[in-house]
Amino acid sequence: MNAFEAQRAFEEQLRAHARIDRSVAPVWRRSTLRMVLYTELLLLDSIAILAAFYLAACTRDGNWLSLAGINVGVFLLPITLGTALASGTYSLGCLRYPVSGVKNIFSAFFFSVFVVLLGSYLLTAELPLSRVQLAEGTLLSLFFLITGRLVFRRHVRAATGGRLLDELVIVDGVALEVAGDAVALDARIINLSPNPRDPQMLHRLGTTVIGFDRVVVACTEEHRAVWALLLKGMNIKGEILVPQFNALGAIGVDSYDGKDTLVVSQGPLSMPNRAKKRALDLAITVPAVLALAPLMILVAILIKLESPGPVLFAQDRVGRGNRLFKILKFRSMRVTLCDANGNVSASRDDDRITKVGRFIRKTSIDELPQLLNVLRGDMSVVGPRPHALGSRAADHLFWEIDERYWHRHTLKPGMTGLAQVRGFRGATDRRVDLTNRLQADMEYIDGWDIWRDITILFKTLRVIVHSNAF
Repeated sequence: MNAFEAQRAFEEQLRAHARIDRSVAPVWRRSTLRMVLYTELLLLDSIAILAAFYLAACTRDGNWLSLAGINVGVFLLPITLGTALASGTYSLGCLRYPVSGVKNIFSAFFFSVFVVLLGSYLLTAELPLSRVQLAEGTLLSLFFLITGRLVFRRHVRAATGGRLLDELVIVDGVALEVAGDAVALDARIINLSPNPRDPQMLHRLGTTVIGFDRVVVACTEEHRAVWALLLKGMNIKGEILVPQFNALGAIGVDSYDGKDTLVVSQGPLSMPNRAKKRALDLAITVPAVLALAPLMILVAILIKLESPGPVLFAQDRVGRGNRLFKILKFRSMRVTLCDANGNVSASRDDDRITKVGRFIRKTSIDELPQLLNVLRGDMSVVGPRPHALGSRAADHLFWEIDERYWHRHTLKPGMTGLAQVRGFRGATDRRVDLTNRLQADMEYIDGWDIWRDITILFKTLRVIVHSNAF
């Protein structure tokens, strides 16, 4: 089956099996609907706090036009919401169990009250409310927050029909009756025979799971281990349907339609963390593109003057979810000698590289067009560096040396990363050249933090010009 036939088969199965409840979500994917619900809950909590302190001020003073309570609420609100967001209060759990999740917003609220009281004491500034009014406002806030959560619970059920996730069930060689409105696909019909040594298959799998929050694989026992390996490289919650526990490296247990599943992948970042990382990307990339535009134009002119051919070099690289994307770089080699598949790494005395190319590679200027990849969402500023399909270490393809290589693609690839700031860049002549990078990438993914990204960016400034860059 060729790629066109596989795509047609996928689309036909998608139309046949996608049973979407139009009364629940006529247009939106559930991920979009969840974002709307998070926003609604955040606004509901904000109104509860502001209304509570307004009433506390007005009932005591008898002046219903007083803004004293609102002013105190405005002080408390950013601290409360900032603390709540940082602690993951507005997450999937708060939609599933809004009332039980009130504990987190309570903690954030009490912390904000403590900060405001401490600040007024240290600054010897009087609050516009008396202590009694402050206590009343606090108690009313707690009451309104609880009441709001009770109302919101019914709203969530009405909006989602009790289903908060877009689910995909991949059936590989077994009989399974798919329940609910999950999308079911036959792996054999859409040419998804699990094979970690086939990058094109991994690309098809990565493309297939886009838009789904949860992927359950029902397969034969002999295929469970390889499906577990492939799901670990996807940026989704991946599960294997099993009749009993087994040694697949499960990180949790769940169920689908009353049957046990082993959770083998979770995705490294929650939705709030993905939003933070994307915000950092845009905050850096947009100003960088504007500031570096004159330099990029100059480099483009020099490349064009030195040798015929396009200014930019586009090459297939392995990106997030093991999907392929076109990475952009300034062309540093002669067109007739460019290596489209990356089968041969550049060497220190590589005669394929032009004079301009040698300078821009040495100074990492050739990487600047990747800012456009970041803007398009193919890449991030910080992450595991993307490799070409033909990349080798000691005459072996990267994934032949260590199959964990596919796991490094759970995050977007980056312009720089932990491996690069540790000096692991340049040619991969030995197996250890790959294993060092892979270890650093896995360490970065497992311990991701927004402040670590910022630290890596500052450290990158010290290694822009590096002895291994050629």
